[in-house]
Amino acid sequence: MQIDDLFNILHNSIEAQNNGKKISLKEMALNLGIAMRTYQDWKLGRAKPQAASIVIKMLGELEDDEIIRAVRKINKLNS
Repeated sequence: MQIDDLFNILHNSIEAQNNGKKISLKEMALNLGIAMRTYQDWKLGRAKPQAASIVIKMLGELEDDEIIRAVRKINKLNS
């Protein structure tokens, strides 16, 4: 899987969770605390943050319930 595929899947999943409401690149970047251009480059595959693929590989090693637990812990740290 390419990094841009990952960002597109996640972006679409977040939109789906919000009842299909489209989320602009600018809105998503703002929510993530990054520049819109950076997010756009990731989503289009022009830039590839190394950490993203490692995080996904690590999450892939976990069982579903552990993924949920880990992501919730990460979200608490970021709020």
